[in-house]
Amino acid sequence: MVVSTDIDGRLATRVARLKCVADPIRWRVIETLGREGGRCHCDLEVVLGVPANLLSHHLRVLRDAGLVTTRRLGKQVEYRLDPAAPRLLHDALPDVAPELAGADTGE
Repeated sequence: MVVSTDIDGRLATRVARLKCVADPIRWRVIETLGREGGRCHCDLEVVLGVPANLLSHHLRVLRDAGLVTTRRLGKQVEYRLDPAAPRLLHDALPDVAPELAGADTGE
């Protein structure tokens, strides 16, 4: 069976996003930024209790996945949940629960 490379590419992108947030530290970063808005690296270190070098790695992975954006504020960098992140994560699961497409689960 031959599968289109476009389908393969979309599937790979979906899987990569889900793998990205499957890590507990990255999930906590996503939750924190979603709940509290923009935070600098040092604030995230304190809130999450994660060493600076480990946090930097996870933030880079989230940025590469298109889930987190940055903005320079003087000497600091502010990290924010990309406004498209919830939709990107939702769209990563289109065939798992199609009855939830467009539904608000209240969670």
